[in-house]
Amino acid sequence: MEHRQYAGFWLRLAAQFIDILVMLIIFIMPLGFIYGTDYWLGEQLIYGFWHVILGYVVPVLATIWFWLRYMATPGKMLTKIKVVDAETGNKITIGQAVLRYFAYIPAILPLGLGFLWVGIDKRKQGWHDKLAGTAVVRHTDK
Repeated sequence: MEHRQYAGFWLRLAAQFIDILVMLIIFIMPLGFIYGTDYWLGEQLIYGFWHVILGYVVPVLATIWFWLRYMATPGKMLTKIKVVDAETGNKITIGQAVLRYFAYIPAILPLGLGFLWVGIDKRKQGWHDKLAGTAVVRHTDK
């Protein structure tokens, strides 16, 4: 019988670090080659077309696509955790995925309190999970 176990703060943090590393290599490193040292040392918010596409648009779309297709980003896959509908345990909808992604904004603004909430919530949900009706779980056979 399959049981759901909510993924805790540290496991989710490890998955996030893996995702950041993957995105750094795939999306951000090429921007250094495209825009040169100005990209790393400059203070501009936007450096050009490729910066908008590789630095903002594609990472958002890729994250949402991974949640919808695999129920997990690469970091979550490696740590064996998944993003699911909080009530049913099934795949999340496109609406939930988009809302979850953009709910990172209010979760991070008050000093990251919305992410730290994972550590004290009984269902290990951050504010972004609560707003989107999602949960992050580990599946174990017992």
